Amino acid sequence: MTKKRRTLSPAFKAKVALAAVRGEKTLSELAAQYEVHPNQITTWKKHLLSGAEDLFEKGKCSTYSV
Repeated sequence: MTKKRRTLSPAFKAKVALAAVRGEKTLSELAAQYEVHPNQITTWKKHLLSGAEDLFEKGKCSTYSV
């Protein structure tokens, strides 16, 4: 019997990554809470942090003007 992989939404990944950035719980606690591997959380956190500066590039952030 084969297992079917779960497809996790970008919103779910962002939610978990943000929880990891906040640091209120350990990776092990988050992994148990969201039923994902701690290494996956670390990867999502790295993606979130590496792409964060792109949000504030000139012309991309329309909420505030500097």
